[in-house]
Amino acid sequence: MRAAASEQAHSLVIEGTPVELVLRRSARRSFALQVDHRGARVAAPLRAPLGEVERFVYSHGRWLLDRLRARAALVPPAAFAIADGARLPLLGRPLVLRLAAGRTARWKSRPNGGEELLLPLASDASRALVRALRARALDWYRGRVEEYCHRLGVPPPALRLSSAATRWGSCSRRSGIRLHWRLIHLEPALIDYVVAHEVAHLIEMNHSARFWAVVEHLYPDWRAARAALRAAAATLPVIASAAADRGQLDGEH
Repeated sequence: MRAAASEQAHSLVIEGTPVELVLRRSARRSFALQVDHRGARVAAPLRAPLGEVERFVYSHGRWLLDRLRARAALVPPAAFAIADGARLPLLGRPLVLRLAAGRTARWKSRPNGGEELLLPLASDASRALVRALRARALDWYRGRVEEYCHRLGVPPPALRLSSAATRWGSCSRRSGIRLHWRLIHLEPALIDYVVAHEVAHLIEMNHSARFWAVVEHLYPDWRAARAALRAAAATLPVIASAAADRGQLDGEH
């Protein structure tokens, strides 16, 4: 039986600065250090001695302190203000919002080829906007997952939306693929990279060289797309009723 993964809090002093981090042990072969909105996290093999884990963290001490200080200095993005005529990105293009009579949100084509979303005046506009974007996202993602599964010769799995704080997507043989609804703001090529990444996990449930070879087969320009995705994460609008998603999405899938 394989031992279960575990997490525990751990404290270190690096260059005179106390650092709180989470130590996660799992069935992996190498160490990894990450800093996100939750703080510092170090991943280690199940049986790695604590002293070895600490030596790894200390060896990256300057990098760790710099990342923690940079994140502490970040200014949280302002919530997107919904108003008649306001714009936000949809599939990389401007979407114009209109406040109108009615009970439900409605999509409308514009003469210039763009789109408008009519939000009902009589309801919570933020919730109506998020519901409309989530429905549009699920419909778009479904077609792209089917396309990449066809390229790989595997049947499309169940597809659900995610609101995870740090991951764009996930894949499980039991529950299928989950994709973050906020991807719908991005241009289609970046959405396709995330889709290709998760579909590749249907073949390789890891991030090994074999996995990345599958990704490269599906999406040859994945390196540039991954970098662009990380840069785009900070530009996404923050809608008030989706405040739980405010953590920057910069984690691996």
